[in-house]
Amino acid sequence: MDLNQKSTKENSLDELKKQYRQKLERLSGISCEEAKELLLAELDKDLVEEKALRIRKMEEQLGQESDKKARELLLSSLQRVATEHVAEVTTSTVKLPDEEMKGRIIGKEGRNIKALEAACGVNLVIDDTPRIVTVSSFDPVRREVARIALERLVADGRIQPSRIEEVVKKVKEEIDGIIREAGEDLAFRAGVVDLPVDIINLLGRFKFRTSYGQNMVEHTLEVVNIGRVLAAELKADVELVKKACLLHDIGKAVSAEVEGPHDQVGAEIARRYGISEEVVKTFEGHHTGNFPNQEAIIVYLADTISGARPGARQEDYDAYLNRVKELENIAKSFPGVEDAYAISAGREVRVIVRPEEILESEMVNLAHEISLKIHRELKNFPGQIKVNVIRETRAAAYATAETD
Repeated sequence: MDLNQKSTKENSLDELKKQYRQKLERLSGISCEEAKELLLAELDKDLVEEKALRIRKMEEQLGQESDKKARELLLSSLQRVATEHVAEVTTSTVKLPDEEMKGRIIGKEGRNIKALEAACGVNLVIDDTPRIVTVSSFDPVRREVARIALERLVADGRIQPSRIEEVVKKVKEEIDGIIREAGEDLAFRAGVVDLPVDIINLLGRFKFRTSYGQNMVEHTLEVVNIGRVLAAELKADVELVKKACLLHDIGKAVSAEVEGPHDQVGAEIARRYGISEEVVKTFEGHHTGNFPNQEAIIVYLADTISGARPGARQEDYDAYLNRVKELENIAKSFPGVEDAYAISAGREVRVIVRPEEILESEMVNLAHEISLKIHRELKNFPGQIKVNVIRETRAAAYATAETD
């Protein structure tokens, strides 16, 4: 095919296309340019919808990631507020009607006191304190049995080995019933069901147990309630948190009988009685910092918040005196400080400075430096400590009477 024939055919095709285009324009009632504009407009619409879908998807993904990040930040921040106070109650006292009763409790050659100590598994301390006998034991249940038994023996007046064994046996049976009822009540108030009987009995022992001055029943319920609220806010497994919070201190129920950290002892007990591994792992590391899931961190936080609440825990008297003394020594360590006094139960320290060494303009900076050193070096202080720097300038003059 030569060039002329090819050119003629191309011209014919162009003419044919033109005719079809004109025919289509007549049938559709729009021109070719208008059709292009309609097509582009429709394409723009599709692109806008696709863009909106993509944006919405990205927003949802961003929202999920931001929620997760916010939870992590919240949990991380709350973990920094842990405080520890050490105080343990291991004694109970029994009041006597008179001093003569002490001799009857001891008995001939000490047989009565030995029988009572052997039957209850406690130590009785009879000293110079007027009309008081002290029952000493790390086991709160034994201590309670001994206290009640001794009170009944004193009231009855018949104190002899056979009578002691009879009374102690009866009191033990009563205490077992009280423990069972206390455990059932604690589980009910916590909203946890289907617990093994042995676990219920261990929970019931919390009625006679204190930790850091807190009654264990009230502390456990407080931890459950705090954990439940945190879990709901953080979209965690509320039921898992409730059960783990209820059992988190179960090891303390046998701490006088079994060696080892109470969280690890509690985990072993829970596994022995068929508590699910998920629950055990959730409370097992609440003192070791081993957190396998979000719920474990919540249990740790709930326990910490309950213990750190003002007034929740008693502070040992010697520890309090040491803390106050250390607080004063920190303030006195700065040059220019003449003296320092801790007041308001150690919640404020008043610092007296020498006016010739500390200028008025330097007082604010000194107060700030003292507060920083207290924050770094003083451990386990309650809430906030106010540092009050006092600079006093005194002038004295004497008026002399005239003499003739």
